[in-house]
Amino acid sequence: MIKWFAAILGYTFLRLPGAILGFLVGSFLDNFQNSGSGGTRNVFRNLGQQSVSPADFELNLLSLCSIIIKADGQVSQRELDYVRQYFLSTYGKEKANAIFRTFNDVIKKREVSAQRICAYLNQRTRYEVRLQLLHFLFGIAQADGQVSKAEVNKLKELAGYLRIGRVDFESIMAMFIKSADNAYKILEIERNASDDDVKRAYRTMAKKYHPDKVITENEAIKKGAEEKFKEVQKAYEVIQQERGMS
Repeated sequence: MIKWFAAILGYTFLRLPGAILGFLVGSFLDNFQNSGSGGTRNVFRNLGQQSVSPADFELNLLSLCSIIIKADGQVSQRELDYVRQYFLSTYGKEKANAIFRTFNDVIKKREVSAQRICAYLNQRTRYEVRLQLLHFLFGIAQADGQVSKAEVNKLKELAGYLRIGRVDFESIMAMFIKSADNAYKILEIERNASDDDVKRAYRTMAKKYHPDKVITENEAIKKGAEEKFKEVQKAYEVIQQERGMS
């Protein structure tokens, strides 16, 4: 790992983004094996704060990305590229570079636990923001073409740490793992629900997942909220067409 670090010091993020992100993820995995006590700099030290700064949120987000990339025991280049492109498009090259540098510096000094990260976020973010965070993590898992059982189990574990309910978890999962009852799962209802129940469920979900509900300065999560809201709308349209509802 030291050789890796020395090798990339002579390059900028703009010239070798994939390699640097790969190094960052690998470095995180080296330090993630024994999660436990302690904290990581200001990211986990200021537990008395009631809000999370954009910088802290970004570091925690990247940490959770790394956990999902590792979940099935292999580091997929597609998943790495998904995260890299998302950070580049959301924050721009200069800021993304700074985030990755800080992330690498933090994880080299301390051990990080998924449970600790999620506990930190639970105290500082609204439930709606955590729902969109889970949606984003599912997107990473699907980046290589499928969401493996190991990834589902890890996502379920993180959802538990983030205090996300089972029904909400299954609703988000249905947006990535298709089934015959997919649209109904997204709206959190059974296939035998009445037309009125379908309409009520849509109104509830549309209100619950409306982007305006996601109060955060993080652009990645805002984009995720927009994507999830569209999935709710699409699910309702599918059921409408299936039933001939007006």
